[in-house]
Parts: sequence; structure tokens; C-alpha cells
Amino acid sequence: LHCKGNTLQNIKLYIILHAMQALRSCCVRGVAPVLSSQGVRSSTCALPTTAWFLSTPAAPKVSKTCSTRCGVISRASASLAATDEQTRPAPSPTEGGKVRVRFAPSPTGNLHVGGARTALFNWLYAKNTHGEMVLRIEDTDAARSTAESEAAVLSDLKWLGLKWDEGPDVGGPHGPYRQSERREIYKEYVDKLVEQGLAYPCFCSDEELERQREEAEAAKQPPIYRGKWAQASKEEVEEQMRAGTPYCYRFRVPKDEVITIQDLIRGEVSWNTDTLGDFVVLRSNGLPVYNFCVAVDDALMKISHVIRAEEHLPNTLRQVLVYKALGFPLPQFGHVSLILAADKAKLSKRHGATSVGEFAGQGYLPTAMMNFLALLGWNDGTEREMFDARELSEAFSLDRITKSGAVFDTTKLAWMNGQYLRALPQEEMAQMVAEVGAAKGLLARPAVTPFVQAATELTHQSLELVNDAVTQIQWLLQYPLEETLASPDAAPFIEDGFADVARAVVAAHADGSLQAAITGGPDAYKSWIKGLGKSMKRKGKRLFMPVRIALTGSQAGPDVGQALRLLTLEDGDLAAGVTVVHLDDRIKALQAWLDARS
Repeated sequence: LHCKGNTLQNIKLYIILHAMQALRSCCVRGVAPVLSSQGVRSSTCALPTTAWFLSTPAAPKVSKTCSTRCGVISRASASLAATDEQTRPAPSPTEGGKVRVRFAPSPTGNLHVGGARTALFNWLYAKNTHGEMVLRIEDTDAARSTAESEAAVLSDLKWLGLKWDEGPDVGGPHGPYRQSERREIYKEYVDKLVEQGLAYPCFCSDEELERQREEAEAAKQPPIYRGKWAQASKEEVEEQMRAGTPYCYRFRVPKDEVITIQDLIRGEVSWNTDTLGDFVVLRSNGLPVYNFCVAVDDALMKISHVIRAEEHLPNTLRQVLVYKALGFPLPQFGHVSLILAADKAKLSKRHGATSVGEFAGQGYLPTAMMNFLALLGWNDGTEREMFDARELSEAFSLDRITKSGAVFDTTKLAWMNGQYLRALPQEEMAQMVAEVGAAKGLLARPAVTPFVQAATELTHQSLELVNDAVTQIQWLLQYPLEETLASPDAAPFIEDGFADVARAVVAAHADGSLQAAITGGPDAYKSWIKGLGKSMKRKGKRLFMPVRIALTGSQAGPDVGQALRLLTLEDGDLAAGVTVVHLDDRIKALQAWLDARS
């Protein structure tokens, strides 16, 4: 060291203080300090290694204490000798290489739109930085995880247009990519923690933990773990082992340290370790715990950026402690705000559809869903709203993600979906109508027939959802004359001589001119109705509305001539049981109404 005077003295004092801190930590844990070329470290003599514990003749019984209730808050007696500066994001695990992100869903149900947005943000960031995306299945919850849910999640992600570079279905150099297949890896790293004195077996009973909670509540204090197992001797541990007492492994949380991260979205976030108890890393049934698995997996898979929902922010403290204890470099963290419903509550099933699969089933397009999700909490700094996948990936950046919650506006989503639908080529739209029509029981088969082509042309520009086409086509096939004429809105037209127009329409059907106008195409129909108006001295709404009511039974809808032509094209296209009122039957119903008034 090339330094003089007070500077050198300060350095010496700094080294002495850190050596004293390490010695003090060893003494508190009951371990002997050993000097090595790497500085002061501890030689664990109070506790045997994990390998010794895991080699007991019979596996202990599963304990509710250790598998579900070892999250009690504790003042730890160990220290990782971490400084505030050390807890800031270390260089990326792939510094000098590619950005590596991951999406890690739990296969316990359908893919929620919140998870889909997280996956999308990771995918966009990887694309924008020419990085790589990993898909990891976090199935440590064996009771709730299913192969069916995993398949559904992957299917929804693919429907959305996302592809990953590594994952359970495509493989990769850092697999396995299911946590359930990585148990030996987790055991290896639990062993390392125990060997370093940073994890220990816990034999706490439910009764002990409950008593501590009650005492803490009575004293109006947070529940602090006061068990003896953090400082237990080898003899005490062996006695419990021989007795077959169930146990788990807990991480030894350092006492009164400040852990700080520079969140890429939320800025500086700090925690004091005294707010956290010695947490479980391995349950008594041998299964590892979520936060431990996540830290180990992210490190071994060389994830450089952890982009996830803000509900995972509290987990970060535990994960950072595991990173540091195992000597892993920290990734950079970015926690995205929650998606809110219109009432500003967290979006849930009580607000309607929440899963990607549900929206796909309702007729939303993946391109529209991607566009909409990308704008939930992100923008490119302009008023622009329509982006394709390439444009999104080119514009995306983490510094444009907002901290506040984003409202999931279903009206806006439907509008955006309509924009994408109307931009589709007619042929592509017709194929979608055929497939949806067959799936919904309207069409006999998913084929693009002249009937389907005509129906698509009629409905295309008014759709917001593909499924709406089925509803609109069904409506065009009906003839709700009586209901329409009974409504108050029809009264002005009835009073203005609707019966006269109806008689003229019946007469045109009788002489065949109406049928010729319908089959002759748009120009023929326009010529016919123009002639009808001239003969009756009617025009505008006084002509078109009563003719519409007489021929379609409704006051609203697409072009009347094309709607009537649709009826002539139906030739076995409709599924069995679908009701259709042809022109002849409409005229009979119209004549019956006239007869009833005469």
C-alpha cells in the first residue's frame, strides 16, 4: 500500500476492526476462529456438517413446525460481515457477455395476465439488449404443481408470441429447468451453508413457536424467534437426532445489518436484518424452500437481471442473504408494479377474466394482447399506442417502467383488439370466423365457404372480438319483427305509415322484383329501393328505416341488401339446431302483422 500518515493508520484500524468483528462472530456461534490465506474464517465445531445430518438411518417425520411455521422473526447470532456497500448490485453475473433474464412461473394454475406481463417485459428486455431469456418452472410446491398447469402456461406464453432460449422444453446448458429436478443441487448448497456455520438444524415444536408468538403479542412486540438451536452444541443436536425429532434447516441471519439494493425501477431499497428471522432453507421432508431455490437457480443459471412483480420485493432480502453467503455475485433487480382493476384493487377473478387463456378463448388476438400488456406500466415517452412485437422490442427500456400500479382497462383492450381485427386481411379474418363459428356451434365445419365469406364481410368492420362475429351472424339470421314493432322506438315509424311500406315490400316479393334485387348484388338492391322510394314519395330515414324493419325485423345492422343475400348463400353451412328465418318466412310474418291490423 502506497500511503502515508493518517491514511495508513486508518487502513490498519479498518483491518483490525473487521478482524475483531469476525472473531466476535465466531465466538458467539461457538466456533473456533482459524486464520487462513483468505483472512479470518470459522472452523465449525459446534455443528456437524449437513452431510452428517442427512446420513441418519431413518428420515425424520414431516413436521408442521419446520415445513410451514419456521418463518418466525429472529435475531440471528451470526454475521456475514457484510457492509452496506457490499450489498449494492455486484457486477452482472454475465458482465462482459449477454444480458440474461428469466421468467419463472409456478405451475399451479393458469397464466395470470400479471405473470404474462412479467414474461413479456423480460422477453422485450432480452430482445432489446440482444440477450437471452430462460424459462424456469418453479414447482417446489409439489402438492399444487401439476403437469397440466405447466403445459397450459407454456401454451399461453407461446400463444402470446414469446420464445425462450433455454427451458424445460428446449433444454440448455444450465438445466434442469424444473426445480423439482434440481434437489441434489440444492442439497449441495445447503451442505455448504452448514459447513460455513451459516445454516443449522432446527428442532422447534409448534408449541414452542406458538408460545413465543403469544409472549411477543402480549408484549406488543414483533414475534422474535428465541429458540436455542442457533447456538446448540453438537451433543444437543445428536440427542434430538437419536430421539427422531423432526427438524429443518434454517439460514443464520446476520444481526443488525442493513441490506441495500439499487432497484432498476424503484430505486434504492433497504432492509435491516433484524426484521427477519432465521428462515428455513430445507424443510423437514427434505424439500428445499422457494427463496433458497430461487437464489441458487438464478446464480447458477447466470441470470444478470431479475425483473419481476413488486410482490416479490420482500423475498429479495432472503435471496440477497443467500447470494452473499454462498459467494454469488448479485444480479440487478427490477420490481414491476402490480396490475390493478378499475376499482384500483389488485386484479383478481372477482373482476372477471384474469388469465391469458380466458382472454384467448373470448376471441382476443395475441398481437393485441401483447401490445396492451406492454403498455401496462410502460410507454415509449410518446402518445403512441399501437406497436407490433418488433417495434416494442426496439423501443423497450426499463427506465420507462412506471412505479405506480397500472389499471387493466378491459374497454381499452377491446378497442385495441378491434383495431387489430379490422386491419386483418379479409381472407385471414374469414378463416378465424370459420374456426370460431364451428367451435361455438354456429357452423357445421370450420370451412371458409361463400356463406362464411359473406358473413365476414358483413361483420368485419364492426368487431372488437372474433367471438362477436358469431353473435352478429346469429342475429342476422333471426327476424325479431314483433319485438321490434312492440318497442317504443318503433312507434314513430308505425305512425308514419310503416304499414304502407310493408305492403309494398310484400308486393315486391310477390312479383319477384325483391328477390332479383337481392341476388343481383349491391347495385341492383340500391336501384330497387330507389325505385320504391320514388313510387312512394319517400326518401332518407322515412324510406330506409321502415324497409329495414320490414326485411330484417330490426332497426340496426349492416347493409340490408347484403344481409338478405347472406340468407341465399346458406347451403348446409349452419350446424344442426341453428335457427334461420329465410326471406319467404319473413314475408309471411310481415303479412301476418298486416292482417292483424286490418
